[in-house]
Amino acid sequence: MILVPVAGVPLGYPDISWFFYSIGLVFWIVLLTIVLYRILFHPAMAEKFLPTLFILIPPPAVGFIALVHLTGELGDTQRILYNFALFMLIMLIFMLPRFLKVPYYVSWWAYTFPLASITIATLLMHKLTGFEFHRWLAMGLLAVTVVVNVIVFVRTLHAAAKGEICVPEL
Repeated sequence: MILVPVAGVPLGYPDISWFFYSIGLVFWIVLLTIVLYRILFHPAMAEKFLPTLFILIPPPAVGFIALVHLTGELGDTQRILYNFALFMLIMLIFMLPRFLKVPYYVSWWAYTFPLASITIATLLMHKLTGFEFHRWLAMGLLAVTVVVNVIVFVRTLHAAAKGEICVPEL
C-alpha cells in the first residue's frame, strides 16, 4: 500500500495516494513491531527463513520515495524514513556471515526487492541533496543489487532444472 503514491501521484491521484500511504505506513509500524518481537523473544528462525529479514528494508525505503512524491520535497519525515531504511541495511550487513552460509532456498528472492528499494531511495536522496556520499553509495548498492539479482536468478534456474523447487517438505 505504501507503494501506491509512487505511481498514483504522477498519474494525478494524490488523494487516493495519501489514503494508501497512510494505511501502509501504519501497517509497517505494526509489522515492524511483530517482526522485532519475534526476533527478540522467540527461538532463532530456521536458516531457510533468514533471507526474509531483508523485508525490513522496503517499507521505510519505499515510504521515503512515496512521501517525496506526495509532498514534492525532502523534509524531516522523509529523511527519517530514508535513514531508518539505511540503518536496517547496515544492521543486516553485520549479519552477512550468517546470510552467506544459507544454502539456496526460494527465500533467496527476499534479497532482491529490498536491495532494489534502498538503491532507488539512495538515488533519489542523491538527486534531492546532491551529497556525493549518496551518489557513491547508490552506485555501490546498484552493483550489489545487480550481482545479487543475477546470482538469485541463476541459482533459481539451476534448482528448477534439478527439480528442487516446489517440492513438498518432509
